[in-house]
Amino acid sequence: MNLPAIQAALRERNIDAWLFYDHHHRDPIAYRVLGLPDGLMVTRRWFYLIPAQGEPLKLVHKIEAGHLDSIPGEKHQYAGWQELFDKLKTLLASHRDIAMQYSPNNLIFYVSLVDAGTVELVRGLGKNVVSSGDLVAQFEATLTDEQIKTHFEARDAIDSITAAAFQEIGRRVRNGGTSESDIQKWFMEAFSRENLVTDDPPIVAVNANSGNPHYEPSATKSSPIREGDFVLLDVWAKKNKPGAVFYGITWTGFVGKAPSDRMRDIFTIVRDAREVGSKTVIDAIGAGKSLEGWQVDKAVRAHIKNAGYGEYFIHRTGHSIGTDVHANGANMDDLEIHDERQILPNSCFSIEPGIYLPEFGVRSEVNVLVRPKAAEVTGKIQTELVII
Repeated sequence: MNLPAIQAALRERNIDAWLFYDHHHRDPIAYRVLGLPDGLMVTRRWFYLIPAQGEPLKLVHKIEAGHLDSIPGEKHQYAGWQELFDKLKTLLASHRDIAMQYSPNNLIFYVSLVDAGTVELVRGLGKNVVSSGDLVAQFEATLTDEQIKTHFEARDAIDSITAAAFQEIGRRVRNGGTSESDIQKWFMEAFSRENLVTDDPPIVAVNANSGNPHYEPSATKSSPIREGDFVLLDVWAKKNKPGAVFYGITWTGFVGKAPSDRMRDIFTIVRDAREVGSKTVIDAIGAGKSLEGWQVDKAVRAHIKNAGYGEYFIHRTGHSIGTDVHANGANMDDLEIHDERQILPNSCFSIEPGIYLPEFGVRSEVNVLVRPKAAEVTGKIQTELVII
């Protein structure tokens, strides 16, 4: 836990304090931000208050009194429910605006982890509960220089593996045939060789399967890949080392010499929408302007809508990337949620618009890394359908 940085962030946002609360490990964000061990047996409620200035305060149950001993602050203990309420009131007495893992109307549901009853309890003490969303983004999804280095290491490996995968598909199709699950297995073997790990295997999807954004081939559900097929590869992984950051891309190709005009047209629309998203970020950051996730999605979505395919773009433009492939920073989203979280320096996220038709779907994904005064696409950029 970086206590001085947290307190500086609270002062910058004019928030009096950040109140962490947990029971039965319901808030993993609290454990990561505070640096608490994952293995605690938490059968009673604990609270940890970080004020914008001054010493943190702890409130723990008497039978689990040591749970917060690894982090700084004055300890208070309780046993009964009335004692808990009274001591919580004392802890919060000098503060009005209290950040918690809460989001109005559950809009940013990634951080809205505190139960409604606990929010009511704090409000009942006369406090104004505000969302910790931007604080969580700062302390969960901004990257160190060493973490950024691991992102580039993953990029170098994955860009190379993905290019080789298209070649492998072509070789196998022309020498007896292959399937989605065969190529997925080939990817996982390549990951192992490159010391890459992932939470789920890559998506390998042909034809109509590529029109399902979260299609998952398996040993029992896998289509053959043949001459004349449209192929989508969605690939994400990170180096197998502590604190490593994911890199994820989506590329598309055609097995044969001549994809249809419709395939080329849809790819072009998606590619250009992706470029709109990247340019929106790069231009704003370069000009020193603040930017929120929804603004990027709005620009990308407008391009696809103007091309006549708005109803076929059925997910957000992009997601935060960190040590988890879907991290807790700002998402590029004005569809599933109106994400008003700021895009912060040293954060990373995807830009991956898609158009999903019954016969095939196109998604084109790049990763964008934001520095204090500039932003960049971190890997190779697909400009044309791959001819396999």
